[in-house]
Amino acid sequence: MDKLVKDGKGASAAAKSTKSKKISSATQVKAAPLHQDPHAVRDTREKVLEVAIGHEVRAFRKKLGITVADLAATTNISLGMLSKIENGITSPSLTTLQALSRALGVPLSSFFRRFEEDRNAVFVKAGEGVDVERRGTRAGHQYNLLGYISSNTAGVTVEPYLITLTENSDVFPAFQHDGMEFLYMLEGEVVYRHGSNLYRMLPGDSLFFDADAPHGPDELTTLPIRYLSIISYRQGSGNE
Repeated sequence: MDKLVKDGKGASAAAKSTKSKKISSATQVKAAPLHQDPHAVRDTREKVLEVAIGHEVRAFRKKLGITVADLAATTNISLGMLSKIENGITSPSLTTLQALSRALGVPLSSFFRRFEEDRNAVFVKAGEGVDVERRGTRAGHQYNLLGYISSNTAGVTVEPYLITLTENSDVFPAFQHDGMEFLYMLEGEVVYRHGSNLYRMLPGDSLFFDADAPHGPDELTTLPIRYLSIISYRQGSGNE
């Protein structure tokens, strides 16, 4: 049975529906501890070659599940020197890097990856997004892709869309794909389904959900409808 929660837009919004549907309001967002400070400034030392190399050496060592002492014994590099290398305090010689690459089973060039890696950005002028074909396009849903970066340091793919629904659009509450999705209403009114719950969305409303559950527009109340849809999923996983 659908979960019934009082409509955040008030009784008047609920009365607008001519169908006997239970509309769920946006649940109150509880403050959760952040895993990172969104206003933090990255240590500029990370741009230093020694720090970048140290980060990679530590990452490869931990991936193999070995200790600093294990790596020191394998490479004949002192424990103190390895500690300095991993902490970016000293600049290792090419001979030392070669010994580390052999012990860790990685190419010598991989130690410089973090230092040389580009951080990409995509800028899209108003009205210049790319129209793309997705499953919803067949139901008359217009998808305008606002940016895309295929490979990044986070290991997460993010697809931001501007979605437009018109009189030619059909309801389609059965989308399912990997990852998480965030919706932000810009124009119009729609009853959006996620699983067994229905949400009446007006401009300024948002919805954040696990995209593995069936979801999509269940009732096109006021047209045209425009909303942002931001989908994120692990790189390499499938998507709709």
